[in-house]
Amino acid sequence: MYIILVQDIGSKMTPLGLILVSSALLAGVCAAGPQVLKVTTIKEEPYAMSKGSELEGFCIDLLSAVSKKLDFKYDIQLVKDSRYGKTDDSGNWNGMIGEVVRGEADIAVAPLTLTAKREAAVDMTKPFMQTGLSFILRKDLASDDSQFLSLLNLFSTEMWMGVLVAYLLTSVCIFLVSRISPCEWEQPDTEKNIFTLSHSFWYTVGALTLQGAGPHPKALSGRVITSIWWLFSLVLLACFFANLSLWLHSDNQQQSIKSFEDLANQNLIEYGTIKDSSSFAFFKNSNNPTYHRIYEHIKNAQSYSLNAEEGFRRALKGNYAFIGESVSLDLAVARYCNLTRAPEIIGMRGYSIAAPLGSPLVKNLSVAILQLSESGELDYFRSKWWASSCIAKNGKSAPLKPASLKGIFLLLALGLGLGLFLALMELAAKSHKIANTQQKSCCSVMSTELSQRFRGGELMTPEPSEKNKA
Repeated sequence: MYIILVQDIGSKMTPLGLILVSSALLAGVCAAGPQVLKVTTIKEEPYAMSKGSELEGFCIDLLSAVSKKLDFKYDIQLVKDSRYGKTDDSGNWNGMIGEVVRGEADIAVAPLTLTAKREAAVDMTKPFMQTGLSFILRKDLASDDSQFLSLLNLFSTEMWMGVLVAYLLTSVCIFLVSRISPCEWEQPDTEKNIFTLSHSFWYTVGALTLQGAGPHPKALSGRVITSIWWLFSLVLLACFFANLSLWLHSDNQQQSIKSFEDLANQNLIEYGTIKDSSSFAFFKNSNNPTYHRIYEHIKNAQSYSLNAEEGFRRALKGNYAFIGESVSLDLAVARYCNLTRAPEIIGMRGYSIAAPLGSPLVKNLSVAILQLSESGELDYFRSKWWASSCIAKNGKSAPLKPASLKGIFLLLALGLGLGLFLALMELAAKSHKIANTQQKSCCSVMSTELSQRFRGGELMTPEPSEKNKA
């Protein structure tokens, strides 16, 4: 157009005037700047949300990052009919796909599922997000199957190991104290020590189960250790039964629904999806008998949801499972503590940007999306907008870890150390008394006492009396 205009003007102007006009036109073209694209999107959390007069969300961040890489400007508008895009009875497209097909928008940036039908009507880029179909329902309508060793899961492996180490150390310390303390075993050469190693282990188990296994220690050192162990046992059992109560409460469920087959094989919980969505089309076109039964049930029961928010609300009220894209369901679970997503994901697909057929933008947009994926920016956007604000209150409790009870473990360690110290002080007091009486070294007497106590008194035999010598 510029060339024709210059030719028309040139036929009526001098060469100098022609040069001046051409320069002005070229300057105008250069001043036009980057291309401005008309972008259509749909308001859906967290892809595009209102923030005052502007929009924010995952797709808005994606569009901004792509525009910087490809050096274009854009004018973004919400789709007029608030639809993603499907064909009507006459074969015309509505929603964002329809706006792209009719040329009302250059691209559509939204969680548009890449399908064969849409790909035939528009060009779609490489997926910027992978997803699939799953369903959410209220937590009290779904449960895991009970396991034989579920009770052991109330404490973590580290916690059980800590309890075992505490039990062994306490038992050994009770055994040592009962041997060392003269208040517990005054005459090792003539008396039998009640607290053998096996009895010490049995005594500690009895205290741990709140049953007791007498006789009890008589020495102060032994009583200190057993008192600390009783306190440790009480706190440990209180934590265990508190976790057990939560576990029993959360495990008392109505049903166990973990897959689409479980969902299709029951009739107590209603389920549905968004009408005329790609999720609904998946079940409609599927040859899988289970999936087709789900489609027939939704169609006959008319258990549709107008949008995702309505599906979330119905699921929160109970007795309803909402079927949708797994990434959207993960967002709902992050926002609402009472909801849980089924572990099964079917029909894996991707979200893509749509452009008119034959658009040269598609190749460049795909390259830009791959670059953002490789640099980790897409993962950053995902973590930014899918951050969980949910704090579970009535869910199944997590296994208890040693860090939660480090105070009671520390108290037990101090009690064991104090008990051993008192036993040695008791033996040292007796040794000092004997040393003064027999005019011997206190260290030698104490060494002899320790040797005699840990060898059952066999090293020192009583000297024969004068009568026996005769």
